[in-house]
This record gives sequence, structure tokens and C-alpha cells, in this order.
Amino acid sequence: MKTPDQQFLQQQLNEIIRKKNVYSTVLRVENGDGSFVWSGAAGDIQTDDRYFIASVTKLYITIVVKRLIQQGLLRLDNILPDFYPPETINGLHVFKGKDYSAEITIRHLISNTSGLPDYFFYKEAGRRSAADLLLEGEDSQWGFERTIEMVKAMKPGFPPGKKRKAAYSDTNYQILGDIIERVTDKTMPQVFKTMIADELGLQNTYAYQDISDETPRPFWYKQRRLWLPRYIRSVTPEGGLVSTAAECMVVLKAFFQGHFFPVSEIEAMKDWNLILPPPGMFMYGVGLEKLWIPRFMTPFKPIGEILGFWGQTGSFAWYSPKFDLYFTGTTNQIDGSGHAAVGKAIFRTLKSVR
Repeated sequence: MKTPDQQFLQQQLNEIIRKKNVYSTVLRVENGDGSFVWSGAAGDIQTDDRYFIASVTKLYITIVVKRLIQQGLLRLDNILPDFYPPETINGLHVFKGKDYSAEITIRHLISNTSGLPDYFFYKEAGRRSAADLLLEGEDSQWGFERTIEMVKAMKPGFPPGKKRKAAYSDTNYQILGDIIERVTDKTMPQVFKTMIADELGLQNTYAYQDISDETPRPFWYKQRRLWLPRYIRSVTPEGGLVSTAAECMVVLKAFFQGHFFPVSEIEAMKDWNLILPPPGMFMYGVGLEKLWIPRFMTPFKPIGEILGFWGQTGSFAWYSPKFDLYFTGTTNQIDGSGHAAVGKAIFRTLKSVR
């Protein structure tokens, strides 16, 4: 199979860094057997620097959940009452006067089909969201208890499991993380370390916990650099991991090459829902995302699925099964400009090797 031209990849990296508000970028590309490896960096970051991978962390959550299912500690059809007393969950999901809280399953959480509002971006008239406060630089702790308290005062979007309905919600992953801690009797940092990092020999992948740790590169919001260590420390299951492009690549390839679970199980994860209307850039399955590519962009020779995860900080981990190519890295920019630039770079790269 053909592989990308290295000069072409450097051109794509240059295009990403020229995007407005993108001040740093890392791009790493490998094929399945490792016979092709290319990495580059531009701006205020180096190829081997640590960065906050944000919601790419959810790929690691999928690995953990699948392993716990293998061990008989979880099932996708487990409901919240299997883990919590009524006083914890009652009133969590009240839609049109009916409390659906006790009907929410692990599958609903990991596929973003629970209908639970996203505590991070939820906004009511006259009030600022958690995201607003953080993007203004107000660094504060969140975590499970605070999230549950807030969500009980918010309006859900739809009943759990409603057909063809999904909404991206970090609330789902806060709950998943707490459930994982309950069934393993370990903290999420310990779980990630023992189930993934230690097993793969990763030295630069860890849950951010020490707020004096300044080794990860700060990320940007438009023209302003942000440093939010307290917040990141408190949201481990939804987006609190630190890594490098090289170590994200190790995990991404292990995920799709059957290290953690049989490759045959990936097909069942492709129960896709469009998470954002066009021109939104991704769809969500059962613990997996897919880049949304309009058919008119490849009308005669489709490039096929591109599977993996985005992170809010412009981080990414994507795999093209058709071309057996893997992409990891970051743009360290929250405002979305980096995501668009990387999406175009991946698309152009795959077209170039057809």
C-alpha cells in the first residue's frame, strides 16, 4: 500500500500552523506495521513535548470499559441503580415531568445517548456556563459530586436511548469515571496507569494530578494562553490525561490492532449518531467517534471511515482502516480552528495516497 510523501506531510503541517490562532502543532503519521513513521512540529511546541489530550482521554475510557466487561465487572446494560443509592441519582434526568434517571445505562453514557446535559457548556439565560468561566481563566475544581449537583438543576435534552438522538456531554464521562472507580476500587489515575500506561510501557502518559507539574504545554483560547491545572486535575475521566504524539500513537494502534480486545468487536461500536449538525465534523458511536465527510467531497472514490477521537484542546487520534494510516497530535487551540485545519490535513493526506 502507498504511503504519504514526507514533503507533502510537511506542507500539511505548515498549512495547519498558518491557520489563524494556531500557535503550536504536532502531527505524527504512521502506517500499521510501523514501516512508515513521520512526525513534525511547528510553533511553540516540539515533537516529543507532553500536552493535554483532553477528550482523546475518552478513547482510553473505552479501553477500560471494554476490559472491565471482559473481567465481568461491567455490562453495557448495567443501569445507574446497580451502582448508586436512590438519593444519588433521583432527579438527575427529569424530562417532561418523568424521572428517567434509573433507566440510564453504561451504553447510554459511553455513546452520549443518555440525554443528560453537558455541565461544561450548559447555559441558561443570563448565566455563564462552566466553559465561559474556565475560558476566562477561572481555574476551579469540578469532579463527580459538583457535576451531579449541577446537572440535577439542568434540563435534559431527550429520554435515554431515544432513537437517532445523541448529544455530546462530559457529564456522561464524569459518571463513567466514578463507576469505574467503584467497581475497581482504584482511582482513575491508578486505573489508567495499570490498565494502559504500564502495560504498554508508556513513560509520558498519565492523569494530570500535581498542579505544580508544568511539563505539559499550555493550550490556547483564541489569542490567549490558558493554564487550568486545578480544573484538569478534577476531570480525569472526561479529559484529564497528558501524553505525547508518539505515545498516543502507541495507544491508538493498540486499540485498533486488537491488543486490548478483539478487532471484530469494533464493528459493534459503529452505531453512529451525528453529534453536531453539518458542518459539524464528527459522529459518535459506542465509545468511538468518526469524522463526518460529506459525500460530495469524494463522489467517485470515497476515502472510507476515519475513526478515533477529537479533544477540545485541538488534540486528535484518528485511524483510516482503508489506508491503514494513523494520525496523532495536537494544535493546542480550543476555539475550533485547529480541529478544522487538522481535519483538512488528514483528508488531503488520504487523498494524496489513493
